Amino acid sequence: MPSLSRLLSPAKRPSIQRDAVALRLDDGREIEVLRVRDPRARRIRLSVSERGARLTLPLRASLASGDAFLQQHRAWLAAQIAAHGETLPLQRGVTAQLPLRGASRPLRWESGRFSHVREDADGALVFVSPDHAGPAALQRALREFYEAQARADIGRWLPAYLPGLPRPPRRIRLKSMSSQWGSLAPDGTLNLDLSLVLGAPSAFEYVLVHELCHLIHADHSRSFWREVEARCPAWREARDYFRDNGRRLKADLHALLS
Repeated sequence: MPSLSRLLSPAKRPSIQRDAVALRLDDGREIEVLRVRDPRARRIRLSVSERGARLTLPLRASLASGDAFLQQHRAWLAAQIAAHGETLPLQRGVTAQLPLRGASRPLRWESGRFSHVREDADGALVFVSPDHAGPAALQRALREFYEAQARADIGRWLPAYLPGLPRPPRRIRLKSMSSQWGSLAPDGTLNLDLSLVLGAPSAFEYVLVHELCHLIHADHSRSFWREVEARCPAWREARDYFRDNGRRLKADLHALLS
């Protein structure tokens, strides 16, 4: 007879299973799709994010039906990947350009004692690193460069807005954010997505203004938007910019730093 504890214990759900499947697109490119068998899924679903393509299968779906679904949606998948951008992972001596402030900057590689990125007077970027530097060291150096560039931009813009605020932000943090572009924590910490420095400076500045205005109004009321409008009259254009380019910016940062 089963024990009482066994009878009362919740049934274990089947675990989520993951593997990868190769898919050849109509233009001849071969991409890797993450295939996930999820017991919570109710239907076959295909999605694309900054992390790549993902095919989700419910437990009852066969692998053959999943493959057929992929083939049926190849054109849609190619369009979504294009919208997210096609930046390749950072590779020493291979990566020839980097996104920065709405443009692709030419990149030159040089040997040196430690990994770092600098900007030449002509706007070109130079990535200095030891010949034996691994991916983690290169990604760390690029992240530090992007953070320094973002903080330089914020340092130019912020003084003009501080006098009109009830208080300054407690601190400003730059990090990779999956969906948001910025947020204001209850303690006054202002968080900004690092991928903002890859895009148009005007759009980056709008996000900064947006979050600063939350120091005045914590909601998105008409009063809040009047404060944004007074400081950034072109905020609608910035919003449209993110609608058209936002997914690509986040995908580019993920590809370069992950």
